[in-house]
Amino acid sequence: MTDVQRFEAFLLAHQDMVFATAVRLVGRSAEAEDIAQTTFLKAWERFDELQDNPAATGWLKTVATNLSLNHLSRYRSRWRFFSELTREPGAGDDSQPFEGRLAAEGRSDDAVMEAEELAELERALRALPPHQRVPIVLFHFDRKSYDEIASRLGVSVAKIKTDIHRGRLALRAVLEGTHVIR
Repeated sequence: MTDVQRFEAFLLAHQDMVFATAVRLVGRSAEAEDIAQTTFLKAWERFDELQDNPAATGWLKTVATNLSLNHLSRYRSRWRFFSELTREPGAGDDSQPFEGRLAAEGRSDDAVMEAEELAELERALRALPPHQRVPIVLFHFDRKSYDEIASRLGVSVAKIKTDIHRGRLALRAVLEGTHVIR
């Protein structure tokens, strides 16, 4: 097996995790695809170290998280709060979002229900403004502490706690259908 074939197998094994990490943080599929591609370019550069390393998954997740956070801070002025909130499903370049691929044929009804709930949560997360979405994803999905999140984002722990609290309230409102986002 050539290096290219081994890397292709490596990419296929990790692509969903890398993309999911990026899309949860940046909230848009097109940007998450770019971040995932950059992550795998960095992985290719270090593939000799990564290919048999059991820590490769963690390394990929860290790189995807850092690239996502860098993207958010670099393009802060380009965040589109209102257009994300009013976007119709199936509109624009996000017509086939990540969560749409979750319910595959052959799954039991419980698995399909769970996939639908996860897809609904992903859509609700995307509806949050980045200052709420990013801390929630880092706290709940990446299991970072308040201190780690505050340090990484360069804000106070109190702001992180406030944003997570308000984000949870907004998530609840979106999931219950009241769509109130602050």
